[in-house]
Amino acid sequence: QMQLVESGGGLVQPGGSLRLSCVASGFTLDYYPIGWFRQAPGKEREGVSCISDRGGTTYYPDSVKGRFTISRDNAKKTVYLQMNSLKPEDTGVYYCVLVAMGSSCYPIGSWGQGTQVTVSS
Repeated sequence: QMQLVESGGGLVQPGGSLRLSCVASGFTLDYYPIGWFRQAPGKEREGVSCISDRGGTTYYPDSVKGRFTISRDNAKKTVYLQMNSLKPEDTGVYYCVLVAMGSSCYPIGSWGQGTQVTVSS
């Protein structure tokens, strides 16, 4: 069974950093682009970063560009999201998911449980 499990969320002060991890099981991660999405209370889910299967192409919306960095280690079956200079508006549940990539990216896989990120003083 294909599964992605997120971890690494928590409570952080504005300006702080967190690194999220997304571990794959039940399939070969190497073949798939992966994206990170987030959902804040009362808002629609939005994409925050995507990475191609070998890591050569990445996508970031303007809201996180320069602050977030996506990377992957296919040998460890893990995709990471390094988040720096966090803002209160970055608060939400963060999910990783299989995506299709073009000029941006959109989810094509199933959603997991996600990991909560709260940015607050």
